[in-house]
Amino acid sequence: MTFLIRFGAVCGLLCGLFIALPGAVEAFTGETAVTSFVLGLSPALAVPLLTALHLGQLPAAGRLGSVAYAVNLIGLGLFGGAAYALNLVVYHLGETVAADLAAPTRLALLGSALVFMVGTVLFTVAMVRARVYPRVPVWAYGIALPVFALAARLPDSPLTSVLHVLVGVTLAWLAMSLRPVAVTRTASI
Repeated sequence: MTFLIRFGAVCGLLCGLFIALPGAVEAFTGETAVTSFVLGLSPALAVPLLTALHLGQLPAAGRLGSVAYAVNLIGLGLFGGAAYALNLVVYHLGETVAADLAAPTRLALLGSALVFMVGTVLFTVAMVRARVYPRVPVWAYGIALPVFALAARLPDSPLTSVLHVLVGVTLAWLAMSLRPVAVTRTASI
């Protein structure tokens, strides 16, 4: 289990960087093929982070933690898949194709964001109750990530760039807070 926590910490740090750095660059350059590519890869790195966060608080989080993890994992899979498709597929097809997404596609994207937001809020409640991770990034996780999911529909702007940076820093901070959890797990084995 210690390996999964350490692996999740490394992936989470990379995930945070893969969101924050392109967001900061896009504030000045707008969306580019490179920033879109890096952002598209970030959800894959968020899955090990979420698993590590869950494992790190497992004894303290109880049943709510497990349910919240499951809902957040499904939401992350759906929303992450949407982010991957939008950043690595739709981006290269051009703005006219992106604007002409069929109604069922738009509904599916909205549904994925909704499941992600519900899972994020539940997981935040579990983290707050477990008191394993620092309060600031936990609360930022619960506020910034749902707003991030809502803002995915908005056009790129300095505000969305700031949101990318905030989400990236939050995920990196949570990833860094896993180190003491991994050390504690190793000492107890």
